Formats: sequence, structure tokens, C-alpha cells
Amino acid sequence: MNGGQPIFILPEGSLRNTGKDAQSRNIAAAKAVAESVRTTLGPKGMDKMLVNSIGDVTITNDGVTILEEMEVEHPAAKMIVEVAKTQESEVGDGTTTAVVIAGELLKKAETLLEQEVHPTVIVRGYRLARTKSMEILNSFATKVALEDEDLLGKIAMTAMTGKSGETARDSLSALAVQAVKLVAEQQNGSVRINKDDVKIEKKHGASMEDSELIKGLVIDKDVVHAGMPKSVKGARIALLDCALEVKETERTTEIRVNTPEQLQAFLEQESTMLKNMVKKVADSGANVVFCQKGMDDIAQHYLAKNGISAARRVKKSDMEMLAKATGAKIISNVDELSKADLGFAGLVEERKIAGDQMIFVRECKDPKAVSILVRGSTEHVVDEVKRGMDDAVLGIIAALENGKVVFGGGSSETELSRRLKTYADSVGGREQLAINAFAEALEVIPRTLAESTGRDPIDILVDLRTKHDKGGETMGVDVFKAAVADMKQMGVVEPLKTKTQAITSASEAAEMILRIDDVITSKSTGSSAPPMPGGEMGE
Repeated sequence: MNGGQPIFILPEGSLRNTGKDAQSRNIAAAKAVAESVRTTLGPKGMDKMLVNSIGDVTITNDGVTILEEMEVEHPAAKMIVEVAKTQESEVGDGTTTAVVIAGELLKKAETLLEQEVHPTVIVRGYRLARTKSMEILNSFATKVALEDEDLLGKIAMTAMTGKSGETARDSLSALAVQAVKLVAEQQNGSVRINKDDVKIEKKHGASMEDSELIKGLVIDKDVVHAGMPKSVKGARIALLDCALEVKETERTTEIRVNTPEQLQAFLEQESTMLKNMVKKVADSGANVVFCQKGMDDIAQHYLAKNGISAARRVKKSDMEMLAKATGAKIISNVDELSKADLGFAGLVEERKIAGDQMIFVRECKDPKAVSILVRGSTEHVVDEVKRGMDDAVLGIIAALENGKVVFGGGSSETELSRRLKTYADSVGGREQLAINAFAEALEVIPRTLAESTGRDPIDILVDLRTKHDKGGETMGVDVFKAAVADMKQMGVVEPLKTKTQAITSASEAAEMILRIDDVITSKSTGSSAPPMPGGEMGE
């Protein structure tokens, strides 16, 4: 107090929560987010129907898709959504796992807070457990290489399990493996793969089995002129990053025309310029042109007369992928175009799919960019199949870049939990409580899988722990038979990176939330919200 008057630091209407109140609110919000996606985990996970503000419906059990559509408001809950987004961008799969573990870590921490264990001690224990987890996971991971097609196929199948594409997962996983193998590059003994080199296009109106891998590219464009060939075999492809149009003058220019002859001469001059542009394209030997910018009607006419097929306003990303797939160089000036700049494809054809014209660039010799055209009976089905295919491709890439895999079905989490409990005994102190809490939190994965079977999860969990205590490292939950089974024999394989990334990001998010003991929310403009107790900070 200063002379009996309170000193106001925060504006009137600001909300402030401090101490345990702030922690419990943050933990409750984060747990609510985790609980919203928990039931989607695993092959027998349930789906969620999400309806947005304009009535569009999304049906999915993909963790990150659910959280993105939910429009989460609470700041602590947003941190958990970030965990899912990071997992999606880094690995592609395991978003639900990451979020569920984060929620469970906070739930266990809440129990410790009630027992008067200080948040700093919990955070320190969680960090020790996280570091040890990385070490343990690496110790029982299995190596994988580009030649292990069978193992890579199992990774893709595991990633797709539970999504709509599951019924055709054998054929879809084979497509994912082939696609990744085509774009993979060996560098200094390690595999380098750019995930953007595998383009996944979706079109409804056919069965999932009709999905196909194009050794080249699918472009959502049509051939610009009716007189151009719709199918070109032995395509010699020119990629132009310049407009096939007469440039407008940069300054405001006035052209005075006094006679019809002068007007005719002016128009003929423009036509001649366009004709010369097309001649340069034809002289290079190109019979297919992809143009990133505009294309004048007269230029289209001359291209058609020369038997050259063309598409305009092609996206920059598609142009870059065409260059990788066909070996062409992107040219910024048509005067510079030569035979050496052309790319090659066995076939370029325009096809009508689900009512839309699309251009297929097929049979490239050594494509470093490929497309997978995903099909499905309806819009909602094909959306979910595409999400499954994204997870499969990213899962294979994550496994190859890291070079290691672990077994799923909750087997690696159970083994990790068992070993962490042994490690906790060696640490001692109050951190031991936090490490044990971390170990118990990991068991949420096998427990959730056991719950989705419809049987009593406790029976399955007890059996699972017993098998692991007897050395069954790869034993996990077989959700189809509601029993414990060997995940190695069942072929339930996941990239090591899926687990390490999920545990790291979940743990770090939980630690950050636990360290917050004061939440100050500034009032929004024009807000008439009443001030919370503690809204004024007096001395």
C-alpha cells in the first residue's frame, strides 16, 4: 500500500489466476484436450464427426485433424494442440499418442502436486525420465534399410490401421513404399528423402483399390486449347517461368492510330511477336509446354498448329516437381530455351477424373518426384484415405531417415515403463516419485488400446506386464482378439522417431504447463468483464 491507496498495475477487467488455482485450471484444460482424442487411438479407435461454423462435416480419427478443427481457445490447451502439430510435421503419425501421453503426464503430476511435491521437482524428474527414455528406446529398436520392403510395408500398414483406407491397406501400403523408394537418395551412407517429392492427389468417384502410383506427376490442370493433342507419347517437356504474351509497357503509353491499315499493322506486329515466341518453343523440339504464367489466345493457336500440347498457370511447386520428375530445367526467358533444357516422359495425357480434367505425366525414366492418386467412393472417404496415405508415406520416411523401428500395440511403452521404474529406484529423492509417475503415464497407451477391445482393460494390462517381466519385450495388445500377442509376429511396426518425438514433445509441453503459476489475461478492447480477485496488484 502507498499512503493507503492501492497501486494498479493491470488494467481494470484483467483476469488473474495464481498458484495452485492457475496450475489446476491449466492441467484441467490440457487433460480435456487429451481426453477428446484418446478414444481414437488404435485400430479399433472411434471416429469423431466435426462440424465447423459453416456446416462442413469432417469425419476422422486423425488426432491432429480433430484438434485443428476444434478451434481450441484455452492457452494451455493450445499448447497441447501444438504437440500434435509438431508430431504431424516431424513424423506424420503418432499425433494421438503424443497428445494422450501429454495429458496423462499432467494427470499424474496433479496427484504429486496434491501430495505437496513442488512443480520444480516434478519437472526435474520428468526431464531425467525423458532423457533415459531416449536411451532405452534406442537400445531395443530394430534397424531398417531401404532394401527392407517387407518391413517398410508393415510400417505403412500400421500407420494406416484405423483409418478408412484400412480395407485396401495392402495395395495402398505397397504404393507408399514404391513412391518413397523412387525418390530416396543415398548420401554419405544415410538415406535422404524430401517428403514434398511425393505428391498425394485425391479424387472421389472410384474404389480405394483404384488408387495408383504415377512415375511422374498428376497436375490439376487441363490442356488450354481444343486443337492441342490430349495425349503425347515420347513427350519432350519445356517448363517456362515466363508468360507467352506480349508484355505491357511499364510506363503509361499512348498509341495514336489514324488509319485502319495502321491498326492492322499494329495487330499483325503483336501476332508476329507471339508467333516468334512459339517458333522458339517449337525449334527447341518441345511437344509439351507447362507454363507458370499466362498464355495468350494467339500463342495457344500457334502452339496447337505446331502440334504442341500446353497447360498454363501451373503452380510453382508443381513446376519444381516436374523438373525433378522429368529432368527439365525451368526457363525464365523463352529466347534461352534449347533442346538441352527439355525433360522427358513416356506419356503425357489429359484425363477426366471425377468431372475434372487432369494432366498425367507418366513413365519418367528416373523420377525424383512422384505422385500418388488416391481414390475413394465419396468425398469424406477419400479425405480420410488421403490422411492415412500421408501418415504411411511420412512414417516410411521417418523410419528410413532414422534407420530404426520399434514395435507397436503398446509393447514399446510397456517395456519402457518397466525399465523406467527400475531406473527410478536408482535415482532416489523426490525425483524418484516423478520418474515413477512418468513411467505410469506411458501405460496409458496399452490401457487405451485394451479399453477399445471392449474387454476389461485391467485383465489385459496385468497379463501384459507379466509377459514383459518374463522378457517378452515385443508383447503388446492385439485389439482384434482382445488379448496379449507378439507384435513382432503380427507385423505391427512403427518408426522409432514416432515414439521419441511423441515422448519428447509431450514431456516438454507438460513441463512447461507445470512451471506456470500465474495466468494473467488482459481484457479485450471494449470488454466489460468484471475484474477478478487479484486483478489489482497492490504493494
